[in-house]
Amino acid sequence: MSEGEFTDTHVHLEMMDDIQGVIERAKNKGVTKVIAVSSDVNSSIRSIELSNKYPMAYSAVGIHPHEATGTTEEAISEIERLAENSKVIGIGETGLDYHYTHSDKEHQLRSFRMHIELASQLNLPLIIHIRDAFEDVLDVLRERVSNNVYGVIHCFTGDYETAKRFLDLGFYISFSGIVTFKNAEVIREAVRNIPINSLLLETDSPYLAPVPFRGKKNEPSYLLHVAEIVSEIRGASLDMIADVTTANAIKLFRFDKQRGHILTMDN
Repeated sequence: MSEGEFTDTHVHLEMMDDIQGVIERAKNKGVTKVIAVSSDVNSSIRSIELSNKYPMAYSAVGIHPHEATGTTEEAISEIERLAENSKVIGIGETGLDYHYTHSDKEHQLRSFRMHIELASQLNLPLIIHIRDAFEDVLDVLRERVSNNVYGVIHCFTGDYETAKRFLDLGFYISFSGIVTFKNAEVIREAVRNIPINSLLLETDSPYLAPVPFRGKKNEPSYLLHVAEIVSEIRGASLDMIADVTTANAIKLFRFDKQRGHILTMDN
């Protein structure tokens, strides 16, 4: 067991049962910060409520590419209002998903660009979801990357050469429980080669539980299993992985920078 402090940079906290228990189990495994990432306006509101309730939780607000048909000007204005909350430290998750295309590509691209514009305006990092869409995400980011656009590629599933293209744009790369799967050697090679100061950890709870919990509901306390594999791949101590990845998360998300107001049910 590591004595370091871990940060889970991607949790869908509002989707989980027994949230109090989830938080306590995470603390017991050394996870001291979690980012509650959102999928639409309603989940953004709920994520903020939870981050206001639990000191170790922070939130990101945004509309997932699956829900991109709902990314209207009014919805983005509401996301912008929600981002005034002092516990909101990122915009997302946003991005492109061409695997399921629950929203068509045109709506996804429009939504992604709107989120990029908002993140740039607010000087907040983007949390980017990509599935079967690396080239289009890179093209869209290159349109705006010089204009205060930065963030993390969450749950990275590509190879090192693809990771390097995002690193060259100044983005961090985050790895989930997929790195523990038997057929994930390409992803492990990316873990092995990217600069340690660009690496983040996440669970993507309640999805993608790592081995030995694969197929079960995931939760932040399982982040330790992701960290152990990363430690093994990098030939580094678990404490070092905890310290460095948490330092990276603090640098990117600026947890202690208080902004705006606290959202309550009366706002």
